[in-house]
Amino acid sequence: MTAQILATLLPVFLIAGCGTLYGRFRTPDIRGLNTLNMELFVPMLVFAVLADRQAPLADYASLALAGAVVVLGSGLVLWPVAKWLKLEIKTFLPPMMFNNSGNMGIPLLVLAFGEKALPAAVVLFIIEMLLHFSVGLYMLSPHTPLWRLLRMPIVLASLAGLAVNLGGVPLPGWFLEALHMLGGVCIPLMLFALGVRMLDIDFGDWKTGLLGAVLCPLSGLVLAVPLIWWLDLSGLQAASLWVFAALPPAVLNYLVAEQYRQEPHKVASLVLIGNLGSLVVMPLVLALIFTHVYPLA
Repeated sequence: MTAQILATLLPVFLIAGCGTLYGRFRTPDIRGLNTLNMELFVPMLVFAVLADRQAPLADYASLALAGAVVVLGSGLVLWPVAKWLKLEIKTFLPPMMFNNSGNMGIPLLVLAFGEKALPAAVVLFIIEMLLHFSVGLYMLSPHTPLWRLLRMPIVLASLAGLAVNLGGVPLPGWFLEALHMLGGVCIPLMLFALGVRMLDIDFGDWKTGLLGAVLCPLSGLVLAVPLIWWLDLSGLQAASLWVFAALPPAVLNYLVAEQYRQEPHKVASLVLIGNLGSLVVMPLVLALIFTHVYPLA
């Protein structure tokens, strides 16, 4: 089991470490790199996975529902905690709700369970992204028009992929293969970008960051346990939900907070210390999964 955990986590942290090392001596345009990833490579991967008729998307409806409940439920569970500790709701709750399903979630699930986990990883990623750019933006700015969602490449790619899959539209194998190859670029690129961002850690708000590093995965896992039983999830889907629920805050929370001027330095501490905390959380969660949820041969 130790070998399985190391085989899963070491590539993740090695690639992220390369990003940190490179960013330490260079000043890469990480925002431009992320824009390229989110507007081109990620939509290609999403479309390719959803359009592939070998992936029965109807089988992932319960997992998608569970993912949505984990995201929204985390906010509801931690709202009274934030009020009790007198934390700013708009600063604290979004990072607790919207997790790192892209930069860490997709690579982690693929490394842990193989390519067969990619559809589940993409479904959970899409759910988290859609909620982040609807509910999340509404939390920060209630006047944000939701029609902006339709301008996002990942949303367009999701709708197109679903239409192709559910409509039974055949696509040439060479076309899907090209999309998979280009889309595959996004996985190591996400981890590399995450590593570069780790250089921005601000320990000035380390107490809040440490609190978030504990409460973010804890709230997700508390919700995941009854959801797995209630929705009768098992095997790979149950394991995927466990990993999704334990993920740290998404780096995107910092970019959104910066855009809306919602205490970005505090959000940066929540995000980056939370991702450092995953060095402890994820091995424990994977050990539990490999032992009791989804044992690997």
